Parts: sequence; structure tokens; C-alpha cells
Amino acid sequence: MFGVDAFHLARIQFAFTVSFHIIFPAITIGLASYLAVLEGLWLKTRDEDYRSLYHFWSKVFAVNFGMGVVSGLVMAYQFGTNWSGFSQFAGSITGPLLTYEVLTAFFLEAGFLGVMLFGWQRVGNGLHFFATCMVALGTLISTFWILASNSWMQTPQGYIVQRGQVVPVNWFEVIFNPSFPYRLLHMTTGAFLASALFVGASAAWHLLRRNDTPAIRKMLSMAMWMLLIVAPIQAVIGDMHGLNTLQYQPAKIAAIEGHWENIPGQATPLILAGLPDMAAQKTRYALEIPYLGSLILTHSLQRQVPALNSFAKEDRPNSTIVFWSFRVMAGLGMLMILLGLSGLWLRRRQRLYRSRIFLRFALLMGPAGLIAILAGWVTTEAGRQPWVVYGLLRTKDAVSAHGSLHMSLSLLAFVLIYCSVFGVGYGYMMRLIRQGPPSGKENMVERK
Repeated sequence: MFGVDAFHLARIQFAFTVSFHIIFPAITIGLASYLAVLEGLWLKTRDEDYRSLYHFWSKVFAVNFGMGVVSGLVMAYQFGTNWSGFSQFAGSITGPLLTYEVLTAFFLEAGFLGVMLFGWQRVGNGLHFFATCMVALGTLISTFWILASNSWMQTPQGYIVQRGQVVPVNWFEVIFNPSFPYRLLHMTTGAFLASALFVGASAAWHLLRRNDTPAIRKMLSMAMWMLLIVAPIQAVIGDMHGLNTLQYQPAKIAAIEGHWENIPGQATPLILAGLPDMAAQKTRYALEIPYLGSLILTHSLQRQVPALNSFAKEDRPNSTIVFWSFRVMAGLGMLMILLGLSGLWLRRRQRLYRSRIFLRFALLMGPAGLIAILAGWVTTEAGRQPWVVYGLLRTKDAVSAHGSLHMSLSLLAFVLIYCSVFGVGYGYMMRLIRQGPPSGKENMVERK
């Protein structure tokens, strides 16, 4: 297809399916915890607006959960069909970790999901709240195991290699590998932010159309509080993650920075913008701030950041890709902080629900959390190249022996089916959001 070989088609196919998939769990993780908070607030205050919001967002959650399960199963099958070399080499570690995810998380979510969605009038309030909390806990446990598996591929620990296969010797080191705590916190916090932006944009959309109800106002208020508190925390976590990556994957940091060569005795500048050129081995049109690269990445004005030229060509990630994917993620993170601070400023002036400029800003930022997550995954996965298991197994050695025609047809089928099936699900979810939650009074009338 278009002159691309089977190896790169397999990479494109996996990138397409995982990018489609990650959107749904990200929203599911955040919405599950949001639903638990809403039900807890309703039990405490008996404010019918919280109950109304719970029923409204539980429908959106159900749609996301279903699409996430289906897209996740399809993605997992590719380990055997397209990446048999990886499965043969690392299956003794990744296989059990994904099994633990199913046994501890998926079964927990599936077991309580029915009670959560359909048991409101059939079980007591306490049991229903417990079911909601268990579903929320299940999403977090699922995140734990998926990130443990992926983080081990980034910073492998606790193994030996025998006869061309990885053998686990210390499961504690396998699971709690050096990058795992930072990546778990970064992803979970990113999911909370993506859901807060999603909820906030929904509220802003209704307020811009004069659908000003107490329930809608609560949606916007809760979303802005979440952004104000969590977005700066995410920036701190990101900084810690960057320092960890510098220690264990210095080539990735060099590619992210577009930094090619160190001058002896000179601190590393921060390149704000530019065009990394892998062939010319330099970043063209670089806009630099002296010393700032060393200050941010080493917390020092003397230490230098490793340069791409210090790594062999075959070990360098594609700086052209990760340079800009990282800046998309970081730039959107700064806008999230700005949105949260703007909300606080308007709240103090009692204009949070009336400022149309702010509401348009919140509406435009609706997909920002998901875009930032996708950009972050591009950064971390493309930055790991040319390794699929960092330092142990190259990506070209992990792919199955398929022909270009086979991979072209399967990729085309994935694109057509995903866009049609999940497009319908996305359209239904948007229709639900456009309807909006009923007010607390309307909800009480319906109950009577």
C-alpha cells in the first residue's frame, strides 16, 4: 500500500487501533470516579441535581465502556497475529500481567456494572453506591496492570533471557519497574483531566445555548475545580517522569528536545520550536532559550542533556515525530492550567456561568485532554523506537512474517470498520450529551 512495506504497515495498524482504543478507557476511568463522587454527594445532601447528573453521565459511561471493551479485545489479538516475535520473546511477562488485569479488574467491573446501571430501584442506596465504587476501582486496577505491562517494555527489570525468551525471576521488580510509578500517575491524572474537560465542555455547550440549570452549573463548577487542582499536579508529575526518562531512556529525551550536539562546557538550551531533520542530523530554524534545557531536565545550569549524535544512528528515535508530539501535549497542558485559573478568577467575580468568552474557551478545550493523551502516547511509544522492549528486542525483530498485501487489506478493513462502528457509537454519545441532564425538579416529577 502506497509503497509501504509490511513491517511499517503493521506498526501503522497497531498505532491506529491503540489510538482509537485509548480514547474510551481514558473517559471511562475519569467518568467512573466522577459517578462515584456524584452518588456520594447525592447520598450526603439529597440534592436531586446530583442524582440527575449521575443518571445522565452513567449513560455516556456505558457507551464508552462498551466501545472500550470491544476495541481493547481487537487490539490484544494483534500481539499474536502481527507481533508473534514479541509474543514469543516477552509473552511470559506480558501474558500474565494482562491476565491479572482480566481477573482483578475486568471481572470486578463486569460483576458490578449491571448493579450500577440497572439496580437503582432494585437494591438499597448503600449497595448501589458500593457497586459504583467497585466499578470505579476496577477501572483504576485495570490501569495499574496495563501500565505495569507497558512500563516493563520501557524499563525492563526482574528478568533473565534464556534461549531467546524472557523469563521472569522477580515479579515485584517486573511490576514496579523504574518508570511504572511515574507513568501510572501520569496516565491516571491525564484520564481525570480528559474527563473533566469533557464534562466542562458539555456544560459550556448548554450554557452557551441558554440551557442554564442548577445541574448544568454543577457540571461546569466541578469540572473547573478538577482542572484547577489536578492540572498543576500533572505538570509536576510530568517533570518527574521526564527526569526518570532521562535516566533510563536518554535517547528519547534527546529526540524530544531535538538536541543533536553538546558543546563542551556549555549548558543545553531549550528548543521551543524548530524542524528536526534526521537526515541532516540537526534541528532547522531552532528557536532556543539558553541554559533552560539543562535547568528543566537536570535541575542544574552545568550538566548537559545527552545529544542524539552520541547514539548510533540505528538507536535513535525519530526526533521529527516526538519533538512535536511532546510539544502538543505540553502546550495543551499549559492551556488546561490557564483554563482552571480563568475559571477561578471568574468564579470570584461571580461570572463563571455568564462569560461567553470563557465558555467558548471551555468548549474548545473539550477534546484537549484526549488529544494530549494521544500526543503523550505517541511521544512515549515512538520515542522508545527502534526497540519494542527497550534494549532487548528491536521492533523489526518482533513483527510477524506477513506480506504487504495482507497487511494492506487488514489495515483497510480496520479503518473502515472502526470508523463505521465506533462512529455510530460516538454519534450516539454526542446525541446524549446534547440532550443534557434533566433538572432536579424534573427528575423528582419523573420519580413520582
